[in-house]
Amino acid sequence: MPKDEFPINQAQIKDDIYAAVNGEWIEHATIPADHSTVGGFMDLVDDIDKTLMHDSDELVAGNIPAKNELAEYVKLFQMTNDFEKREHDGATPLKPIIDKIKNLKDYSDLNNQLSDWMLAGLPVPFDFGIDPDMKHAEKNALFAGSPALFLPDKTYYEKDNPAYQQLMPIFTSMNEKLLTMVGYSEADAKKLVDQAKQFDALVAPFVKSAEESADYSKMYNPQSLTEVASSTTQLDLQKAISDLVNAEPEKIIVTEPNYFKHLNELLTDENFDLIKAWMLVKVVKGYSSLLSEEFRQVGGTYSRALSGKKEATNQKKAAYYLASGTFDQVIGDYYGRKYFGEKAKADVHQMVEKMIKVYQDRLENNDWLSPETKKMAVKKLSTLGINVGYPDQIDPLYTKFKVDQQESLLENITRFNKIATADSFAKWDQPVDKTKWEMSAAMVNAYYHPFMNIIVFPAAILQAPFYSLDQSSSENFGGIGAVIAHEISHAFDNNGSLFDETGSLNNWWTKEDHEQFTKFAQQMIDQFNDIPFAGSKVNGKLTVSENIADAGGLSCAEAAAKQEADADLEAFFINWSRIWRMKATPEYQQLLLSIDVHAPAPLRASEQVKNLDDFYTTFNVTEKDHMYLEPSKRVKIW
Repeated sequence: MPKDEFPINQAQIKDDIYAAVNGEWIEHATIPADHSTVGGFMDLVDDIDKTLMHDSDELVAGNIPAKNELAEYVKLFQMTNDFEKREHDGATPLKPIIDKIKNLKDYSDLNNQLSDWMLAGLPVPFDFGIDPDMKHAEKNALFAGSPALFLPDKTYYEKDNPAYQQLMPIFTSMNEKLLTMVGYSEADAKKLVDQAKQFDALVAPFVKSAEESADYSKMYNPQSLTEVASSTTQLDLQKAISDLVNAEPEKIIVTEPNYFKHLNELLTDENFDLIKAWMLVKVVKGYSSLLSEEFRQVGGTYSRALSGKKEATNQKKAAYYLASGTFDQVIGDYYGRKYFGEKAKADVHQMVEKMIKVYQDRLENNDWLSPETKKMAVKKLSTLGINVGYPDQIDPLYTKFKVDQQESLLENITRFNKIATADSFAKWDQPVDKTKWEMSAAMVNAYYHPFMNIIVFPAAILQAPFYSLDQSSSENFGGIGAVIAHEISHAFDNNGSLFDETGSLNNWWTKEDHEQFTKFAQQMIDQFNDIPFAGSKVNGKLTVSENIADAGGLSCAEAAAKQEADADLEAFFINWSRIWRMKATPEYQQLLLSIDVHAPAPLRASEQVKNLDDFYTTFNVTEKDHMYLEPSKRVKIW
């Protein structure tokens, strides 16, 4: 919808700027049955989906030429849309995988195929992956963590948590139904799901919560291969790991040491049948979207309950998501080059460089950092990698994805996943490629990677209301300018500040400076902690890093906006509130409060502006107004 279709309630700005800007829109907005949210970000997603689904049909029809990787995407898109074949095949493509699990007699059987099992993406009670070494970020290292729980977070398993009582019965009935659909009797399905839940419950106490995982300082727990392998006497992790990386790594970074400390007591003979059932439930649910329409509908029951969606995504869009998700960088490249282009890429790149210059000026004029820390902060900023629009080239991985139309959809997808997993493990101990994107250019998002010290802005987010040539400079700075500076700020939030200019975990702060920063971070925690929202409360510790980044981003973007000849701070603050426009289901709001490291969108809009003195002068906000925050409580970090 055009941004001026709904008027702004000017009188309400002093009490709640988010409601003043978005209130009438919220009153009229309707959440589609297959959505959990509607608003700024999601509207862009829907528009991009519509565009790329149309273009995918044109590619199939031959009206748009498709070569190389894009041609393989077209074949897979045709396959995901062949609903008649998917109905005919039913559960048959999944049977070989089910049989692999059913045929396991003991841990020895699993041991004999463990590395192949992990390459195939089949569920195992631990997780290994490749990422830059947190201490020596120029090379890739092996990381070890825990498996995902059935519910979104370990806090859901706490005694008398109403979310558990609400969600686990839905999870249970869905998986019992799926198991009967692959041939199990109702009694056997009930028993298997119960056993799977038993193992899941045994795992839950030993894994990190979302709040604990949000603290990067606790991620780096290096262990030797021997130490990790000794976590279990039942499985030969030393051989499996050596097979995966084709070497014996001296160091493995264990992100969840408490889990591996207790792994041996989880992998017991008594628990083997529980683990088999857990694997079976994960596999049938995990592959349900690749089978018939009934499997897709049933397999999405729990996620819809979790997010509050009333209906499943329609069949056509779900088919597009399957194909585009597999070839995400290929579709991103197509989207970026066709709908964004080199000119816009260069323009936004200049905008990023301008924001970095503003940030540098603010660091150099900072009144609480010592000269020593300032020098290191500016050094880190000067080496920040900038990625805008789309990568210069498509990841060579996608040249290995060859669609075999004689195979089922499931067989093709699992083969691609195995190729991608092997490709990832092959990067162990190799130099880190900082040009590699971890997000499609067609995704409405942006990110900072602390291990690489890079910021990435996909083409999809670089449009109105975030950025447009039709918007004023102040509106653009209140939109994409604040987003750009937000990502830059992640280099200096409570997590990013732990890493130096190379992306390595290295304390570059003086003791006094870090103590002061910790006090500021606590102020940010206090500002957001326990704010009532959606029938619950905000967790200030969970959201602190994103809140620090929002504060830095908004502050620096405002400084940039004020440098322009047409500076209009009212327009700046209003567009900042507009980009967070969102209407969501109660279920989705509750989910985000539990696991999302971002504060709720309305609070990102209305709380952060309270920290800027110019907000008060721009709208004449006084201590009589609800938006007023006394000067001593205004958090000013960057």
